[in-house]
Amino acid sequence: MLFTDSIAALSSGHLPSGVAIVRISGPNVRFALETIAGALPRPRRAHYGPLTAPDGRKIDQALTLFFPGPQSFTGEDCGEFHVHGGRAVVATLLAEIGKLPGFRQAEAGEFTRRAFLNGKMDLLEAEALADLINSETEAQRQFAVMNSAGAQSELYLAWRKRLIHARAMIEAEMDFADESDVPGSVSTQVWEDVRLLITEIARHIDGYSKAEMIRDGFDVVILGAPNAGKSSLLNALVRREAAIVTDEPGTTRDLVEAALNINGLKVRVTDTAGLREPAGKVEAIGIERAKERAKAADLVLFLQDMKEPDELKPPTDASAIMIGTKLDRVKGAEVEQRYALTISTVDGEGIDELISLIGARAAAVIGQRGDVLPSRLRHVELLDSARGYLEAALSAPDALLELKAENLRLASDRIGKLSGAVDVEDLLDVIFSQFCIGK
Repeated sequence: MLFTDSIAALSSGHLPSGVAIVRISGPNVRFALETIAGALPRPRRAHYGPLTAPDGRKIDQALTLFFPGPQSFTGEDCGEFHVHGGRAVVATLLAEIGKLPGFRQAEAGEFTRRAFLNGKMDLLEAEALADLINSETEAQRQFAVMNSAGAQSELYLAWRKRLIHARAMIEAEMDFADESDVPGSVSTQVWEDVRLLITEIARHIDGYSKAEMIRDGFDVVILGAPNAGKSSLLNALVRREAAIVTDEPGTTRDLVEAALNINGLKVRVTDTAGLREPAGKVEAIGIERAKERAKAADLVLFLQDMKEPDELKPPTDASAIMIGTKLDRVKGAEVEQRYALTISTVDGEGIDELISLIGARAAAVIGQRGDVLPSRLRHVELLDSARGYLEAALSAPDALLELKAENLRLASDRIGKLSGAVDVEDLLDVIFSQFCIGK
């Protein structure tokens, strides 16, 4: 696809920095490089020299690179200026590029959008690239790298090819039913594979919760009575003052969330209002939020002060574990066996064991990091729709082969939309607006 305008943007991190990279792409890149760098660099070779404005003012001494299309990130001519990372330097360079004919500032995700439209990547790889840029943990990075390398695309392409083949066989049976070279067992083979594909898609959809945990984090909620040590535990886990800690009951009235990186997995830990009756109006709202948050958690840490135990009972589901707190105050005394772990946020005893326990729970739930999983809700929705059409094709009467074939086509189209193989123009603005400027 040919674009008539050229774009420019800062593609590196926040300023000031040691080095800043300004990226340009489009039909006027060669002119911009010749004008500002004084000459067109050899392709994919760094050229060091002065950058000057058209009026002769020196901008900086920098590296310049040229990537001729189609062998470039966007598929069109691209260039990069590696300048010193001062705000004034970058602002001046972008301003001078913007004055050149045909240039404008890039919109969010526009470089990646051009790469997609020029066939350099599909939608799944573009989304994985966004995940890679935003990755905070090793698990997120591995998941994004696997998908950006085409693991998802290969799986969905294989499914789509099977559906296209199935549809071709059914249409052949319709058109050449009287011909001797069309085997009578075609339908049986096709529908057996469709049943198998429904099972594969359903199993794949079930993996979305694991993908959510990798991307958004394993959700841990701290629950318990007032002054059970919930806020102190949150601070001990994140090793900073994330929550206010006082001797006054009911200090925490809203949800306080912080993130941990445990063995490469993101873990979100939420402190909640202390559970008690009666409570004031504001505190009662916080208690209700705490209960609702605990219901949706992957793991609940139910805390109890071992010095002054309360009568509260932890949730009965398997996601809740009982933690005895303030171990430093009961040392030497007999500790009840009902606690899965006993801790002290004063001297740190038991905290490392608790972190290991949380990490083990998270790893057990998320499973193998190398699994190919649907990484977006739109993937799940399209796959679920495809599964529905496949089930409709199976349930249609055998005499209505046209209806069966049409349901196979609709299922194939839904899977094609995952990678952009079928028209998805209405999705592009949403997908690429999630990228930063310069990417």
